[in-house]
Amino acid sequence: MLLAVIQARLSSQRLPSKVLAPVLGVPMLGRQLERVARAQVDRVIVATSDEASDDAVEAFVADAGYACFRGSLRDVLDRIYRAAEHYGAAHVIRLTADCPVVHRDVIDAVVARHLRGGFDFTSNTLRRTYPHGVDVEVMTFAVLERAWREAKSAPEREHVTTHILSHADEFRLGSVERGEDWSGYRWTVDYPEDLELVRAIFERLYPSNPDFSIDDVVELERREPALTQINAARNKRADDAVVGARKLIASSS
Repeated sequence: MLLAVIQARLSSQRLPSKVLAPVLGVPMLGRQLERVARAQVDRVIVATSDEASDDAVEAFVADAGYACFRGSLRDVLDRIYRAAEHYGAAHVIRLTADCPVVHRDVIDAVVARHLRGGFDFTSNTLRRTYPHGVDVEVMTFAVLERAWREAKSAPEREHVTTHILSHADEFRLGSVERGEDWSGYRWTVDYPEDLELVRAIFERLYPSNPDFSIDDVVELERREPALTQINAARNKRADDAVVGARKLIASSS
């Protein structure tokens, strides 16, 4: 079973309640669910915390017709693992609710690479050529379970795949990359400027094509370069574990 899990919570420190912020009159999480549901996956769920602060997430997800799994706020690895176990997933597609522009083509490409190559973990972020905000991670349940058993530190428990990436030499990693480097585009929503840009993207593209692709977004930003400047000050970041995994892949290629 291919299980897509969107990780969501309302208690974001940088932009609280962002996942329910309206985008064309619908919570941002709803726009992402709509787009992820078009991918070739068996089921899409939302994994949120069991804190009262996230009751609104569960209520919205239920109203939208999707399942919501609830677990630890801080131990996100445990939350995702238990969700995968509950639904009997063989492979887990991990997404975060601050990436509403993610498109089925990207998800399907990462899943296909993962399955064809028989990888333990596959992502389009190991060598960053895709825009920030269309990040996809796919892992086998066995590898997720191993991380769940072995990860001890707080960062490893909070950031689901840090343990896997920190021990990259122990796993078979698959990387999905584009021919043209689009890593300079930023569509993830961490700050008010990011939300402003995402709203502008949906306002321009969604009415005529609800299934707009990342190619459509790049074409839009090239046509209207002022859009790129909205959140230009918020540069891309990469945690140390991802950097380490990238170096390992580079050295073996």
